[in-house]
Amino acid sequence: MGTKITRTLLAAAGLLLPAAAAQAAGPAFTAPVVARAIDTLPKPLQKYYKDHRLEIPSLALEPTFPEPSPERKFAIDKLAAFPFSDVPHTEAGIKSKYGAVADSVGRLPWLIQESYAHLVEAMKSGDKEKILASSDQVAGLIADLHIPLNLSQNYDGQMTSQHGLWVRFAQKLPEAMEKRLHLDPDAAKFLDDPKEYVFSVINSVYVWHDNLLYLDELSKRGKAGYTEIYYDDFEKKTGGLLKQQMSAAAMDAGSYWYTAWTVAGKPDLK
Repeated sequence: MGTKITRTLLAAAGLLLPAAAAQAAGPAFTAPVVARAIDTLPKPLQKYYKDHRLEIPSLALEPTFPEPSPERKFAIDKLAAFPFSDVPHTEAGIKSKYGAVADSVGRLPWLIQESYAHLVEAMKSGDKEKILASSDQVAGLIADLHIPLNLSQNYDGQMTSQHGLWVRFAQKLPEAMEKRLHLDPDAAKFLDDPKEYVFSVINSVYVWHDNLLYLDELSKRGKAGYTEIYYDDFEKKTGGLLKQQMSAAAMDAGSYWYTAWTVAGKPDLK
Protein backbone atom coordinates (compact mmCIF):
# COMPACT_ATOMS: atom_id res chain seq x y z
CA MET A 1 0.00 0.00 0.00
CA GLY A 2 1.31 3.46 -0.85
CA THR A 3 2.45 6.05 1.63
CA LYS A 4 -0.45 7.51 3.58
CA ILE A 5 -1.26 11.20 3.26
CA THR A 6 -3.32 13.03 5.83
CA ARG A 7 -6.76 14.26 4.95
CA THR A 8 -5.59 17.85 5.44
CA LEU A 9 -2.93 17.47 2.76
CA LEU A 10 -5.33 15.66 0.53
CA ALA A 11 -7.83 18.45 0.78
CA ALA A 12 -5.13 20.95 -0.04
CA ALA A 13 -4.04 18.89 -3.01
CA GLY A 14 -7.47 18.46 -4.44
CA LEU A 15 -9.32 21.57 -3.49
CA LEU A 16 -7.39 24.42 -1.94
CA LEU A 17 -4.47 25.14 -4.25
CA PRO A 18 -5.48 27.40 -7.14
CA ALA A 19 -5.13 25.56 -10.44
CA ALA A 20 -3.87 28.62 -12.29
CA ALA A 21 -0.81 28.79 -10.01
CA ALA A 22 0.19 25.17 -10.51
CA GLN A 23 2.19 25.49 -13.72
CA ALA A 24 5.71 24.48 -12.67
CA ALA A 25 6.51 20.95 -11.63
CA GLY A 26 6.99 20.66 -7.87
CA PRO A 27 10.31 19.86 -6.18
CA ALA A 28 9.48 16.16 -5.85
CA PHE A 29 9.08 15.99 -9.64
CA THR A 30 11.85 18.35 -10.75
CA ALA A 31 14.73 17.51 -8.39
CA PRO A 32 14.89 13.77 -9.24
CA VAL A 33 14.75 14.63 -12.95
CA VAL A 34 17.71 17.01 -12.61
CA ALA A 35 19.68 14.56 -10.48
CA ARG A 36 19.18 11.63 -12.85
CA ALA A 37 19.89 13.81 -15.89
CA ILE A 38 23.47 13.99 -14.64
CA ASP A 39 23.75 10.20 -14.82
CA THR A 40 22.72 10.17 -18.48
CA LEU A 41 25.75 12.21 -19.56
CA PRO A 42 28.97 10.96 -21.13
CA LYS A 43 32.26 11.56 -19.41
CA PRO A 44 33.83 14.10 -18.80
CA LEU A 45 30.60 16.11 -18.85
CA GLN A 46 29.07 13.87 -16.21
CA LYS A 47 32.03 14.49 -13.91
CA TYR A 48 31.62 18.25 -14.25
CA TYR A 49 27.99 18.13 -13.17
CA LYS A 50 28.70 15.67 -10.35
CA ASP A 51 31.54 17.84 -9.06
CA HIS A 52 29.20 20.86 -8.95
CA ARG A 53 25.98 19.03 -8.12
CA LEU A 54 25.27 21.03 -4.96
CA GLU A 55 25.71 24.29 -6.88
CA ILE A 56 22.77 23.46 -9.15
CA PRO A 57 19.85 25.52 -7.75
CA SER A 58 17.32 22.67 -7.48
CA LEU A 59 19.88 20.28 -5.92
CA ALA A 60 21.51 22.73 -3.51
CA LEU A 61 21.41 22.21 0.26
CA GLU A 62 18.85 25.01 0.29
CA PRO A 63 17.22 24.35 -3.09
CA THR A 64 15.35 26.95 -5.10
CA PHE A 65 12.74 26.37 -7.77
CA PRO A 66 11.02 28.61 -10.32
CA GLU A 67 7.87 30.47 -9.45
CA PRO A 68 4.67 29.03 -10.93
CA SER A 69 3.73 30.63 -14.23
CA PRO A 70 0.94 30.05 -16.76
CA GLU A 71 3.63 30.36 -19.44
CA ARG A 72 5.09 27.00 -18.38
CA LYS A 73 2.48 25.04 -20.31
CA PHE A 74 1.41 24.59 -23.93
CA ALA A 75 -2.28 23.81 -24.33
CA ILE A 76 -1.84 22.65 -27.89
CA ASP A 77 -5.25 20.95 -28.07
CA LYS A 78 -6.76 24.42 -27.89
CA LEU A 79 -5.23 25.05 -31.31
CA ALA A 80 -5.89 21.78 -33.11
CA ALA A 81 -6.67 18.10 -32.65
CA PHE A 82 -4.03 15.42 -32.10
CA PRO A 83 -1.57 14.77 -33.81
CA PHE A 84 -1.41 18.56 -34.29
CA SER A 85 0.06 18.32 -37.78
CA ASP A 86 -1.32 21.73 -38.77
CA VAL A 87 0.16 23.60 -35.80
CA PRO A 88 3.14 25.77 -36.83
CA HIS A 89 6.38 25.09 -35.00
CA THR A 90 7.29 28.73 -34.45
CA GLU A 91 5.77 31.20 -32.04
CA ALA A 92 5.32 33.77 -34.80
CA GLY A 93 3.59 31.20 -36.99
CA ILE A 94 1.16 30.24 -34.23
CA LYS A 95 0.32 33.87 -33.48
CA SER A 96 -0.22 34.56 -37.16
CA LYS A 97 -2.52 31.55 -37.62
CA TYR A 98 -4.50 31.60 -34.36
CA GLY A 99 -4.49 35.26 -33.36
CA ALA A 100 -5.52 36.06 -29.79
CA VAL A 101 -6.05 32.38 -28.95
CA ALA A 102 -2.29 31.88 -29.23
CA ASP A 103 -1.78 34.15 -26.23
CA SER A 104 -3.74 31.81 -23.96
CA VAL A 105 -1.97 28.49 -24.59
CA GLY A 106 1.35 29.18 -22.86
CA ARG A 107 4.95 29.46 -24.07
CA LEU A 108 6.59 26.22 -22.93
CA PRO A 109 8.25 25.28 -26.27
CA TRP A 110 9.68 28.78 -26.66
CA LEU A 111 10.85 28.91 -23.05
CA ILE A 112 12.77 25.69 -23.68
CA GLN A 113 14.29 27.10 -26.86
CA GLU A 114 15.30 30.32 -25.13
CA SER A 115 16.79 28.51 -22.14
CA TYR A 116 18.70 26.12 -24.39
CA ALA A 117 20.18 29.09 -26.29
CA HIS A 118 21.26 30.63 -22.98
CA LEU A 119 22.90 27.34 -22.02
CA VAL A 120 24.87 27.20 -25.27
CA GLU A 121 26.17 30.72 -24.64
CA ALA A 122 27.00 29.86 -21.04
CA MET A 123 28.91 26.78 -22.19
CA LYS A 124 30.89 28.90 -24.63
CA SER A 125 31.76 31.41 -21.93
CA GLY A 126 32.75 28.77 -19.41
CA ASP A 127 30.93 30.69 -16.67
CA LYS A 128 30.18 28.00 -14.10
CA GLU A 129 27.36 29.84 -12.35
CA LYS A 130 25.58 30.56 -15.63
CA ILE A 131 26.11 27.00 -16.90
CA LEU A 132 24.60 25.42 -13.79
CA ALA A 133 21.73 27.91 -13.56
CA SER A 134 20.88 27.54 -17.27
CA SER A 135 21.15 23.75 -17.06
CA ASP A 136 18.74 23.73 -14.14
CA GLN A 137 16.34 26.01 -15.97
CA VAL A 138 16.36 23.81 -19.08
CA ALA A 139 15.81 20.67 -17.01
CA GLY A 140 12.93 22.23 -15.08
CA LEU A 141 11.18 23.20 -18.30
CA ILE A 142 11.74 19.75 -19.75
CA ALA A 143 10.17 18.32 -16.59
CA ASP A 144 7.14 20.55 -17.21
CA LEU A 145 6.98 19.27 -20.79
CA HIS A 146 6.65 15.69 -19.54
CA ILE A 147 3.50 16.38 -17.54
CA PRO A 148 0.65 15.46 -19.92
CA LEU A 149 -1.71 17.92 -18.26
CA ASN A 150 0.57 20.82 -19.21
CA LEU A 151 -0.22 20.16 -22.87
CA SER A 152 -3.99 20.50 -22.65
CA GLN A 153 -6.58 23.17 -22.03
CA ASN A 154 -8.03 20.66 -19.55
CA TYR A 155 -4.78 20.95 -17.58
CA ASP A 156 -6.40 20.62 -14.15
CA GLY A 157 -9.28 18.31 -14.99
CA GLN A 158 -11.54 21.35 -14.63
CA MET A 159 -13.39 20.54 -17.87
CA THR A 160 -14.25 17.01 -16.72
CA SER A 161 -15.16 17.72 -13.07
CA GLN A 162 -11.76 16.50 -11.88
CA HIS A 163 -10.55 19.74 -10.33
CA GLY A 164 -7.14 19.58 -8.69
CA LEU A 165 -5.79 16.79 -10.90
CA TRP A 166 -2.65 18.78 -11.77
CA VAL A 167 -1.58 19.00 -8.13
CA ARG A 168 -2.55 15.40 -7.42
CA PHE A 169 -0.41 14.05 -10.27
CA ALA A 170 2.46 16.54 -10.59
CA GLN A 171 3.04 17.39 -6.93
CA LYS A 172 1.34 15.09 -4.42
CA LEU A 173 1.94 11.78 -6.21
CA PRO A 174 5.72 12.24 -6.60
CA GLU A 175 5.89 13.42 -2.99
CA ALA A 176 4.09 10.28 -1.82
CA MET A 177 6.24 8.02 -4.03
CA GLU A 178 9.53 9.81 -3.38
CA LYS A 179 11.36 6.86 -1.79
CA ARG A 180 9.95 4.39 -4.31
CA LEU A 181 10.58 6.40 -7.46
CA HIS A 182 13.64 4.77 -8.99
CA LEU A 183 14.05 6.53 -12.33
CA ASP A 184 15.64 4.64 -15.19
CA PRO A 185 16.52 7.11 -17.97
CA ASP A 186 18.29 6.14 -21.18
CA ALA A 187 21.63 7.72 -22.04
CA ALA A 188 21.63 11.31 -23.29
CA LYS A 189 21.83 11.72 -27.05
CA PHE A 190 22.85 14.49 -29.40
CA LEU A 191 19.81 16.35 -30.72
CA ASP A 192 20.16 17.19 -34.41
CA ASP A 193 17.37 19.76 -34.16
CA PRO A 194 16.59 20.80 -30.57
CA LYS A 195 13.72 23.05 -31.68
CA GLU A 196 11.90 20.29 -33.56
CA TYR A 197 12.63 17.75 -30.85
CA VAL A 198 10.34 19.64 -28.49
CA PHE A 199 7.38 18.96 -30.77
CA SER A 200 8.14 15.25 -31.06
CA VAL A 201 8.13 15.11 -27.26
CA ILE A 202 4.84 17.00 -27.12
CA ASN A 203 3.11 14.34 -29.19
CA SER A 204 4.62 11.44 -27.24
CA VAL A 205 3.56 12.97 -23.91
CA TYR A 206 0.13 14.26 -24.95
CA VAL A 207 -1.09 10.76 -25.83
CA TRP A 208 -1.21 10.01 -22.09
CA HIS A 209 -3.51 12.90 -21.25
CA ASP A 210 -6.83 11.12 -21.71
CA ASN A 211 -5.44 8.00 -20.03
CA LEU A 212 -4.55 10.09 -16.99
CA LEU A 213 -8.03 11.59 -16.84
CA TYR A 214 -9.57 8.12 -17.03
CA LEU A 215 -7.29 6.62 -14.36
CA ASP A 216 -7.99 9.52 -12.01
CA GLU A 217 -11.74 9.05 -12.48
CA LEU A 218 -11.33 5.32 -11.92
CA SER A 219 -9.33 5.89 -8.74
CA LYS A 220 -12.02 8.26 -7.42
CA ARG A 221 -14.98 6.07 -8.40
CA GLY A 222 -17.02 4.98 -5.39
CA LYS A 223 -15.02 7.07 -2.94
CA ALA A 224 -16.09 10.05 -0.86
CA GLY A 225 -13.48 12.60 -1.79
CA TYR A 226 -9.75 12.34 -2.32
CA THR A 227 -9.07 10.06 0.61
CA GLU A 228 -6.07 7.93 1.48
CA ILE A 229 -7.77 5.06 -0.33
CA TYR A 230 -8.03 7.20 -3.46
CA TYR A 231 -4.30 7.98 -3.32
CA ASP A 232 -3.42 4.32 -2.87
CA ASP A 233 -5.46 3.47 -5.97
CA PHE A 234 -4.13 6.50 -7.87
CA GLU A 235 -0.54 5.44 -7.20
CA LYS A 236 -1.23 1.88 -8.34
CA LYS A 237 -2.85 3.10 -11.54
CA THR A 238 -0.61 6.06 -12.45
CA GLY A 239 2.66 5.48 -10.59
CA GLY A 240 4.12 3.69 -13.60
CA LEU A 241 3.20 6.59 -15.87
CA LEU A 242 4.78 9.06 -13.45
CA LYS A 243 8.03 7.09 -13.37
CA GLN A 244 8.01 6.76 -17.16
CA GLN A 245 7.57 10.49 -17.74
CA MET A 246 10.14 11.49 -15.13
CA SER A 247 12.68 9.04 -16.55
CA ALA A 248 12.09 10.35 -20.07
CA ALA A 249 12.42 13.92 -18.78
CA ALA A 250 15.79 13.08 -17.22
CA MET A 251 17.05 11.65 -20.51
CA ASP A 252 15.77 14.65 -22.47
CA ALA A 253 17.27 17.13 -20.00
CA GLY A 254 20.62 15.35 -20.27
CA SER A 255 20.31 15.39 -24.05
CA TYR A 256 19.80 19.17 -24.10
CA TRP A 257 22.82 19.63 -21.81
CA TYR A 258 24.96 17.33 -23.94
CA THR A 259 23.83 18.98 -27.17
CA ALA A 260 24.53 22.47 -25.81
CA TRP A 261 28.02 21.39 -24.73
CA THR A 262 28.70 19.83 -28.14
CA VAL A 263 27.39 22.85 -30.07
CA ALA A 264 29.57 25.07 -27.87
CA GLY A 265 32.63 23.13 -29.06
CA LYS A 266 32.94 20.68 -26.15
CA PRO A 267 34.77 23.12 -23.87
CA ASP A 268 36.97 21.76 -21.09
CA LEU A 269 34.75 22.64 -18.15
CA LYS A 270 36.20 22.81 -14.66
